[in-house]
Amino acid sequence: MAAKGARRAVIVSGARTPFVRAFTDYTRMDSIALADAAVRGLLERTGLPGAQVQAIVWGGVILPSAAPNIAREIALDLKLDPGCEGYTVTRACASGLQAVTAAAAAIERGEYDIMIAGGSDSTSNAEVKLPQKLVHAGAPLALGKPKPMDYLSALRQLAPFTDLLPARPKIAERTTGEVMGESAEKMARIHGIGRDEQDEFAVRSHRRAAAAIESGRFDDEVLRVRTPDGVDIDRDGLVRADTSVERLAKLAPVFATDGTVTAGNASPLTDGASAVLLMSEDAAKAMGYRPLAAFRSWSYVSVDPADQVLIGPAISMPRALDKAGLSLADIDLVDIHEAFAAQTLSVLSALASDEWAKTRLGRDTAVGEIDIETLNVHGGSVSLGHPFGATGARMVTTMANELARSGKSTALLGICAAGGIGASAVLESV
Repeated sequence: MAAKGARRAVIVSGARTPFVRAFTDYTRMDSIALADAAVRGLLERTGLPGAQVQAIVWGGVILPSAAPNIAREIALDLKLDPGCEGYTVTRACASGLQAVTAAAAAIERGEYDIMIAGGSDSTSNAEVKLPQKLVHAGAPLALGKPKPMDYLSALRQLAPFTDLLPARPKIAERTTGEVMGESAEKMARIHGIGRDEQDEFAVRSHRRAAAAIESGRFDDEVLRVRTPDGVDIDRDGLVRADTSVERLAKLAPVFATDGTVTAGNASPLTDGASAVLLMSEDAAKAMGYRPLAAFRSWSYVSVDPADQVLIGPAISMPRALDKAGLSLADIDLVDIHEAFAAQTLSVLSALASDEWAKTRLGRDTAVGEIDIETLNVHGGSVSLGHPFGATGARMVTTMANELARSGKSTALLGICAAGGIGASAVLESV
């Protein structure tokens, strides 16, 4: 976002844990432990002494209640300089990107020269919430010095003795109650996205991710992580190279009996962490680092959750392009978070629609059609998985590496998030 000739933040490197299905290999690693693994690996790979990290910004969605400021816990766990600042941001599934752009902004303002940003989430360690009825009755007993009559008072508050068990957690909008999968179903109906199209999209995501793994494209970003059980994990665990449309067609819809969204064309519950090293351009040059990319712009927007809660990128992506002074035709690579195949395809449909442009963007013609060959070239969240707070930093790392490796100039990112949020950024080669 730096003006021409001004101080610029650059992406020096990125690293992430392999992404694995929740309640498998990382079950005993919470979001802080995963964050520690990602940042430790990033420092080891880059050879940067931890004492030189001036600040950390971290993103998360399922924050641990006992230590929600994960950024500061990373600095303490890894024994970085005691003065290393740290704060944690949460913007639903855009939290990782928010952390990275917040760090870039701080560097460009001159606050720091060397920062680490990223995100992590452990669905496996999500805390189960007790019913408030039980909390209100029991908390005074647990926190105070109760007398016998206090126990009788608590029992009276609980009567009638119903609704005392924890409810099953749901990924749903607080304001509408709509589950994310239901939102994807609604978007599929609005934009005319069929089941076959969604399954084809999912298969392409898996095959591209599998090809990236086999070709070594992810070697620069994926770390080897040793679990508390002594098991080494060095590959993403959710990618299925042998999946097919025929196999996915056998899966039943999850969110509506006559629906199109299945476990096969949606992102799975995932554990993982991603970290990005950012520096001022001058600091990177002085320390002998070759930057991968820089931010040309970014944009965060919100839409009414009662409308299409996951359509935000169809607004934030055009705004990021406008801020960068670019059109879609100027973009070499596009990376859109695949919460659901239906959601991603709906965003593509909106961007190619003149009606959407007129009614939602205030412009006469469509933003344009995205060439499938330039979209999510190494797969996305449907195949790689989606640790909520980590995805944005993963996308930044993958696209920055690809720009540096391929010699291409620009990449456009788009992320949907709960609350009707759309988050986007334009990366440029350095």
